[in-house]
Order: sequence, then structure tokens, then C-alpha cells
Amino acid sequence: MAAADELKFQEFDDAANLLAATPDATTISIDEPAEIPKNQHSRLQEPGREEDDELLGTDDSDKTELLAGQKKSAPFWTFEYYQTFFDVDTYQVLDRIKGSVFPVPGKNFVRLYIRSNPDLYGPFWICATLVFTIAVSGNLSNFFIHLGKPTYHYVPEFRKVSIAATTIYAYAWLVPLALWGFLMWRNSKVMNIVSYSFLEIVCVYGYSLFIYIPTAILWIIPQKVVRWVLVVFSLCLSGSVLVMTFWPAVRDDNRRVALATVGTILLLHALLAVGCLAYFFDAPELDFPAPIIPAHNGTTVTIKSH
Repeated sequence: MAAADELKFQEFDDAANLLAATPDATTISIDEPAEIPKNQHSRLQEPGREEDDELLGTDDSDKTELLAGQKKSAPFWTFEYYQTFFDVDTYQVLDRIKGSVFPVPGKNFVRLYIRSNPDLYGPFWICATLVFTIAVSGNLSNFFIHLGKPTYHYVPEFRKVSIAATTIYAYAWLVPLALWGFLMWRNSKVMNIVSYSFLEIVCVYGYSLFIYIPTAILWIIPQKVVRWVLVVFSLCLSGSVLVMTFWPAVRDDNRRVALATVGTILLLHALLAVGCLAYFFDAPELDFPAPIIPAHNGTTVTIKSH
């Protein structure tokens, strides 16, 4: 049988000799791991600021969430870079649509639905659906308004598709771009201003337009009172999403600047809805030429149609 000394590991012998030579050396026990000091966030919270941090997404829980620009590792000229913008499932899209149609007071749309995974899939298809819905509904509305008039000949106006596409996509991209630049500029002047990423702002505007899809279908009803009631109702829902999202970000700015910013957001949103209703649905009455009926005695009779 081998001796007990022959069964010892050489490393243990070396460690024992080193410890005997330097008895004052610091040792670390495996059973009692050394505690690592934690760098805790200890800034004082002012009364009411905790709710603002939750709305803005500036608390510690948001530090683990990646923003749009931080998730992209591939170069911007590759397909993989843009593929991440459409990495979203059906349940997420439906949940964000539901959040835009039924906004919850005091809840931030970006923090609840967008910040974990901003996407362009929902905004792109919502805008595309809205374009064709407005164009088709506008043609049907024009058809029903002049239906039964003997001098009216229905001709589809395909140019409305291109006009609607230019208007909707310009609004869904240029307005968020301007707002993102404005928030970045104000962030350089005011410490407490929180700027959303451009992709997050595009998501908010894209999903806020969903309510206009069923509204545009109901605009076929040839009653101006009903149409304007639908406009006001849609503006209240979609406008509240924008206000509850961007007001917490600018509330620490100058009071006049903050109110002007929110007012401009609502004004542009209202101009889009009213402009689409006025151009595509409330078209002026067409002045049809009066039909000429020849008489038996060689004279012609002109009949005015009202």
C-alpha cells in the first residue's frame, strides 16, 4: 500500500510551503467568498419624481434594456441590420395596437410596449393599410354621393392612392424626425430632458395611426355630422397616446416650450385627420353639364339638373 505522503498533490505541497514562508499573506477561503461591494444608485428622490422616472423609463430597471441603436451590431449596409427592425411577432404587434387604441391614463406607451423591442413592421403595414383604406373609401364615398344622377359617370381616381401614400408616409417619418431632432436639441440645453430614440418615436406615431383605419371605413357614411364626430373621437384616442408619451419628456423644460411642443404635436395630428377627410371625402359637388334634348321642331331644350 502506498504511503500517505505519496498520495498528496504536488500543488498542495507547494501552497503549504509558500504559506509557511509568508505567514502574513492574505488568503481567500472557498467556503467563505469575499464580498464584492455593490455600486448602488443612491441619489435622493424628490417628491413626485419617482413617478416621472417611471414614465420616462429612467429608473434602474431600464438600464438593462437595450435601445434601438445599441442592439444593432451589423453594419447598416447589410440586410441583417434592417432585419432586426422587423423582428417582432404577431402577439407583440396586436398588443401594441391594442395599447394605441385603448390608452391607459398615466402609462407611457414607449415604456410599456416599445422600449424592449422597437420595430418598423407594425408602423409600415399600418401606414400601408391606411393609405389603401383612405383611397378606396374616398372613391366609394364619391360614388355613393353622386349615385343616381343621370349625368354622373363613375371613374376610379387612382391618383388618390399616390396622394394618400405621400401624405401618410411623409407624416409618419418627417414629423418624428423633426420631433427627435428637437428633443435632442433641448436635451443639450436642459439636463432633465429625456430624448427618445428615432425608432421609438416612429413606432409611437405609426401605431397611433391605427385608429384611423376603421375611422376611414366609417367615413363612407354620407353624413357630415357622423364624419366629424368620428374625427373628434379618433383624435381624442390617438392624440392622448402622443400626449401621454411626449409630455413626461418635456415637462421639465420651460413651461411655454413644453406646452408649445405638445400643442404642435396635436395640431399636426389634427391637420392630418381633417385634411384627409376634407380632400378624400368632403369633395365639392361636381358641376355636370346640362343634357341637351333635341325637340321635334328642330330646336333644342336644355334641362338643368340639380
